[in-house]
Amino acid sequence: MSARKIIESKGEKLAIYFPASGWSEGLNFISDDEDFVQVGMWGYDKGTKLSAHRHKEVRREITRTQEVIFIKSGRVIASIYDEGNKVIKKLELRAGDILVLLNGGHGYEVVEDNTRVLEIKNGPYPGAEADRERI
Repeated sequence: MSARKIIESKGEKLAIYFPASGWSEGLNFISDDEDFVQVGMWGYDKGTKLSAHRHKEVRREITRTQEVIFIKSGRVIASIYDEGNKVIKKLELRAGDILVLLNGGHGYEVVEDNTRVLEIKNGPYPGAEADRERI
């Protein structure tokens, strides 16, 4: 998937940026199999049928929260931090863009009125005190 941009620091994958213009035909995953959060997208025409299925119970060990944001409308500046709390990259996200946050830290600045963002992260959620460290 050539449209995805991996943001790394010292060999560690911090985030994956996927611009709205990158969508393509078929089923394509932004994330890699080893990521705690799995992010894929569909690109199919009318009449396509996907086989019904159920996901089996599979025990997984999750050691950190990873999240995905999808910009529905507006604009956001996302700051990506490494594990040492240093800003590695700033991205301007616009409607249709996707950002997968895997490691390190992140912060956001909303820069347009009526901005709407969908955030998805793995759970269960243990609460802010157990889950976060402010930078």
